[in-house]
Amino acid sequence: MKSRRLFWSVVDKIEEGIDNGSYLPGTRLPSERELSELFNVSRPTLREAIIALEVRGRVEVRTNAGVYVMNQEDKTKKSSVSHISAFELTQSRALIEGEAAALAAVSITEEELDKLEELIEKLDDEEYSDEADREFHLTICQSTRNKALMYTIQNLWELRKQPSVQQAHSYICSQSTAQRKEEHNVIYQALKARNPEQARSAMHQHFNRLINALFEASEVQALEEIKQKSEATRQLYSLDRILSAK
Repeated sequence: MKSRRLFWSVVDKIEEGIDNGSYLPGTRLPSERELSELFNVSRPTLREAIIALEVRGRVEVRTNAGVYVMNQEDKTKKSSVSHISAFELTQSRALIEGEAAALAAVSITEEELDKLEELIEKLDDEEYSDEADREFHLTICQSTRNKALMYTIQNLWELRKQPSVQQAHSYICSQSTAQRKEEHNVIYQALKARNPEQARSAMHQHFNRLINALFEASEVQALEEIKQKSEATRQLYSLDRILSAK
């Protein structure tokens, strides 16, 4: 995964700059254009790096103001929602975005439908797929014309940036690109047909698959942890070291 290695290298360089004092707490990072030129990467790659830094609590993205280096007090404030699990967040998104899709089905414009169709195609682009996914869901949210729903769903997406949640979702999305694209297409077709019930059902099916995938991923992780602990115990008590030393 070349692009992922690339944006993590940018994360490392910016963190190094924060640690050595090149970027001081409370100060604004250089612009997106300046950083992309400095590290010789595309802007989408730089955005991925900024998201990762925000997840790690190293920077804060302020709307229409830029990206700022966080201090320790900022991190403490941000940690207040760290207890929310990927399961809780996904279930909440399913319930709320399901209703948003139903409402959008009767209010979405042709221009917004065209945008959704374009975003579905961008899900194939490894470097842009996560941003396309986010824009797809937020476009549906915006098409409801309900500011309270828009505010709620945008905040749920912010919670998705928590390290544990993002790690879980990144793994799942990387394992099911074709399926994710098809699910988004089903949602789009329901909206295009102006069918609220189908739109709600399609959104629920999408999130139901995500929840099941989260369970599978957590089971794999649990088994791997058991395996690692077993191997550590084997190494601790095995006689091989003693016998090979003779």
